[in-house]
Amino acid sequence: MKVIGIDPGLASTGVAVVEGSALAVTDYGFGMIQTSPALELPERLKRIYDGVSKAIDDIRPDILVIEASFSLHRYPKSGITLGKVTGVILLAACHCNIPIMEIAVREAKQILTGSGSADKSQLETCVRMRLNHPGPIKPAHASDALALALAGFYRSAAK
Repeated sequence: MKVIGIDPGLASTGVAVVEGSALAVTDYGFGMIQTSPALELPERLKRIYDGVSKAIDDIRPDILVIEASFSLHRYPKSGITLGKVTGVILLAACHCNIPIMEIAVREAKQILTGSGSADKSQLETCVRMRLNHPGPIKPAHASDALALALAGFYRSAAK
């Protein structure tokens, strides 16, 4: 089974893949789709869409796992922008006929660390240990995308 994890963000969208069978991961990879703040929003969204579409074409995953959208009351504009980014990612997956699973950050943290309130550093350490990755996984969006891919992988394997 191949699972692609996406941590959406306008400036940086994390993309990761885990592959394996049952509960054993046999391969993984991660990267970023970055956009420049100098570009207009529609162009940035198009670049994210194109990058996710290319990743799906290259990886051919069985499922795409994306962070469930949320909005902070203090930053409603950020939530709206994140919703737009999430929308183009969902559209890319839909156009490629890839099943989609949305997982809340707290749920991914719970699955991987045992605590839904783990911080980013704890989550990155847990992801690194589960994958036996030799060093820190950076940037944070890539680590979060790996966490989502792993959570989706484990959830799918348990079914």
